Amino acid sequence: MTRQAITTHILDLVTGRPAAGVVVQLFESEKLLASGLTDSDGRVLNWSDAFELRSSTYKLVFSVGSYFLKQGLEPFYEDIAIAFRTSELENHYHVPLLLSHYGYSTYRGS
Repeated sequence: MTRQAITTHILDLVTGRPAAGVVVQLFESEKLLASGLTDSDGRVLNWSDAFELRSSTYKLVFSVGSYFLKQGLEPFYEDIAIAFRTSELENHYHVPLLLSHYGYSTYRGS
């Protein structure tokens, strides 16, 4: 399996479990590159389309509103967008999302 240049996962801080079934879209400079759905471990293992990592600005958009509705919670956030820059093309960019229905946090993972 080829190592993906950009990966993500979501942890639901309310339940302490991975957030499964969340649609994630990946954009480069406002152009949609690929999309994916988080699995039972909260990870997007396969993007819908292949892409080559470039020195650029990327954005992950997490569609969390419907996820929280399925949990029986009124969502405050409908979508969460995380924009980041890439410059070290030999490196892997992992961008996790720690999520609750009233807040979120992110960091550059490994």
